[in-house]
Amino acid sequence: MHKNTMATMMTGRMLSRRSLLSAGAAGAGLLGAAALSGCGGAEKPAGSAASGDTKLRKVTFALDWTPNTNHTGVYVAAERGYYKEAGLEVEIVQAPENGADALVAAGDAEFGVTFQDTMASYVSGSDPMPVTAIAAIIQHNTSGIISMKDKGITSPAEMAGHTYATWELPIEQGVIERCVEADGGDFSKVEMIPSTVTDEVTALSTDQVDSIWIYWAWAGEKCKLAGLDTNYFAFADIDPVFDFYTPVIIANNGVIEDDAEMVQAFMDATRRGYEDCIADPKGAAEILLKAAPELEEELVVASQIYLAEQYQADAETWGEIDQKRWDAFYEWVSDQGFADPIEPGAGMTDKFQG
Repeated sequence: MHKNTMATMMTGRMLSRRSLLSAGAAGAGLLGAAALSGCGGAEKPAGSAASGDTKLRKVTFALDWTPNTNHTGVYVAAERGYYKEAGLEVEIVQAPENGADALVAAGDAEFGVTFQDTMASYVSGSDPMPVTAIAAIIQHNTSGIISMKDKGITSPAEMAGHTYATWELPIEQGVIERCVEADGGDFSKVEMIPSTVTDEVTALSTDQVDSIWIYWAWAGEKCKLAGLDTNYFAFADIDPVFDFYTPVIIANNGVIEDDAEMVQAFMDATRRGYEDCIADPKGAAEILLKAAPELEEELVVASQIYLAEQYQADAETWGEIDQKRWDAFYEWVSDQGFADPIEPGAGMTDKFQG
């Protein structure tokens, strides 16, 4: 598929996902508006390997958004020389508006960050995009619904009669419907309003909306730091099928096929970076802040401490993708008609695990 065609296909989806993120910094979120520079115009951030060493293999890693704590392991691996030791010079760039998916598929970046739910629309059908998930950045889905405590939304059923900021995406709304109905609630009574949320703290504390889909590592910690009195429930606790992988690292299929040794070297170095984040979250936060000084230090530290227990969680190694969980989510997606039938294991591989 021509890269311009892929870019057009991905734009609406990625812009919708980005609307989840705060304007001043990026968390990760299902479905996630600052202008981003594309690969060609992006400056190499602090933490990229020194470009003067011509013996290193140059590769590009595309973020899904601006730098945040989902990405810290990559910055740590670069800053501490793990990529250089692996023979790599990794350029970390911000993706264009259509996201890292199209960039990696087109071969303009060897690696990038995306989300399993985003991949659902392009790993199925007769012409799937040529990208594959090679690692889970966070082992479990840490997203859910947050609301102010005085709204009384302690479970999905209680979203009925309250407003919810929606990105009007089928999978997003399907998740909400499944959770509300499974809890005995009436989904038709959830008042869907188009999301204009750019800051969760402001939106909740000023009654702009009653409930918001967030990822705890960023927005949840931000609400805690702001002292908001909130209720929260996680989707993975409501239904195991929603314990999907978000975010993940993807690689170009051609690169996987033609240069598996390089992909393994990248994965091994990246794993070391995330293992350092797990062992020393405050030290990792310092490295991310060095690379992205515009981020709020207190929030970065809090987020890193939270994610230290989430990156690997109960997996044997960082980056592991459980195909049973992967397939279970895609089976649900297909059963709901949100995508064509998806073959078991489509869009992921475990061949580069430790």
